[in-house]
Amino acid sequence: MNKPETIDTLADFSTDKRVVTLSAMAIVIGAMGAVVAAVLVWLINFITNVSFYGRFTAGSISPAGHHLGLWVILVPTIGGLIIGLMARYGSEKIRGHGIPEALEAILIGRSKIEAKVALLKPISSAISIGTGGPFGAEGPIIMTGGAFGSLFAQFFHLSAAERKTLLVAGAAAGMSAIFATPIAAVLLAVELLLFEWKPRSFIPVALAAAVAAMVRIPLLGAGPIFPIVPHAALSTQMILYAGLVGLIAGVASGVLTNMVYGFEDLFTKLPFHWMWWPIIGGAMIGIGGYIDPRVLGVGYDIIRDLLRGDIVGPALIGLLIGKSLVWSIALGSGTSGGVLAPLLMMGGALGAIEAHWIPVGDPALWTLISMAAMMGGTMRSPFTAMVFALELTHDLNVLPGLLVGVIAAEIVTVLALRRSILTEKVARKGHHIFREYSVDPFQLVRVDEVMDLDVPTVPETMKLTELVKQITIPASPLSRHQALPILSADGKLKGIITRGDLLRSMSEIAEDGATVLEAGTSALIVAYPDELLYDVVSRMLQKDIGQILVVERTDPTKLLGYLGRRAIIQTRLRRINEEHKRETGFVWGTQVTT
Repeated sequence: MNKPETIDTLADFSTDKRVVTLSAMAIVIGAMGAVVAAVLVWLINFITNVSFYGRFTAGSISPAGHHLGLWVILVPTIGGLIIGLMARYGSEKIRGHGIPEALEAILIGRSKIEAKVALLKPISSAISIGTGGPFGAEGPIIMTGGAFGSLFAQFFHLSAAERKTLLVAGAAAGMSAIFATPIAAVLLAVELLLFEWKPRSFIPVALAAAVAAMVRIPLLGAGPIFPIVPHAALSTQMILYAGLVGLIAGVASGVLTNMVYGFEDLFTKLPFHWMWWPIIGGAMIGIGGYIDPRVLGVGYDIIRDLLRGDIVGPALIGLLIGKSLVWSIALGSGTSGGVLAPLLMMGGALGAIEAHWIPVGDPALWTLISMAAMMGGTMRSPFTAMVFALELTHDLNVLPGLLVGVIAAEIVTVLALRRSILTEKVARKGHHIFREYSVDPFQLVRVDEVMDLDVPTVPETMKLTELVKQITIPASPLSRHQALPILSADGKLKGIITRGDLLRSMSEIAEDGATVLEAGTSALIVAYPDELLYDVVSRMLQKDIGQILVVERTDPTKLLGYLGRRAIIQTRLRRINEEHKRETGFVWGTQVTT
């Protein structure tokens, strides 16, 4: 039988006009995200001023300049107590980084986030950071922005996938507004939150991030937030050293990840409720802040000092060790705060230390590359880390070094750690995240490429008793399929009969009177040869059938083929072989496939 002609109705993408509606909603969410980010920054500044300086003002200030002496230990301890109470009697979901909670909502919560989480998360984070917590604001704002996006979506008649798009749009808007990094925010959404690469979701998320970046300007100012003097084009030697810096950052990323969850495991062994753990974490923050005040708070001023090369010598080692310990203990205690800014600080301190032994480049170069490598390696989001560093500094010439450094770090962490610092938290709750995205092979294959063309059929007048005799003969062609098409005398498709139909018709078989058409199904669910295998398999699952007949689109009574489980499994097996079957040899000339 010749291969049937098909009508090309397929497109590169499945996106339809719904993307316009989602985009309009995303624009609103983007503006909301920027406002929420500004409110969070205001709250952090206000609580910092009250806690460390006794001033009722919201001016931007670092807690590192406090003069509290030993009393500084009490400030984050009280903050930890408040957060523990909020988590116990408000919502446990306010604990942690923020990004894992957003992942959990997407994976198992059908992208629905409770309203109280949207309210309590920024307040708890502002208290945590404002009382000296060594965290960033980006994780909480990603969770909060996502919560507002989810709440907005819940007012409309949307699918779970569409709610996810708006949740992620809110998260990207929050990150874009906090750091003035709209492109990195979109990349974070693609690499970590969306679990897909489709215009349906990418376009609304990108619009939300862009709008948030624009609304940020009158609220928080324009970027970049860490401007540096642009470097000249990097030499080959510099790029090679960038790889070394990245490898070291990858090792450090693994150490930090293990430290955070090692301390979390220690906290779980304590003989009292988790509500009290943030108090211990807060006390450790206070002790660290008394020894080295630079470990307190978000630390944007410290990051600027690192990029300018203002911190040198033993102070760098102290900052790296102190921040790492305080941050990992506090995060392991279950308090509320983000990971991006601390990773930038610790990566920057590591790079500044390494700059003393690298014979080329200046400290700012290695500080920046190490920052990006630490972030990319720890979060397993390499494109986000590279573009994030560029948008923070506007130093485009370092891009080759960032690329090599970040990829080197990811090589280490991907091989050494099963999960990232973000996905480990989700995994500990019993949920697995697989972050390798690829096109489903069913979406690359048309039905006519895999369907069985040699289809045995039965006439509509055949008796059930005769069919039973035929299918019990091993050599009979009727015994090969679980279902058989029923044709009329002139070759028109009339129905289908399955093994299940035969079992349900045992009484009619005994009476030796029923025909296959009477026992089978005439209301057919069919497929067309030009359809994607993905769409047909989805239809089969929805209708709970194990096989389907392929007919001509313009004449549904003309049978063209048969699609069963075997053909579907063979398609999947082909992809498995492409992944794992290794071959030798080469092709000389043009290879023709049929």
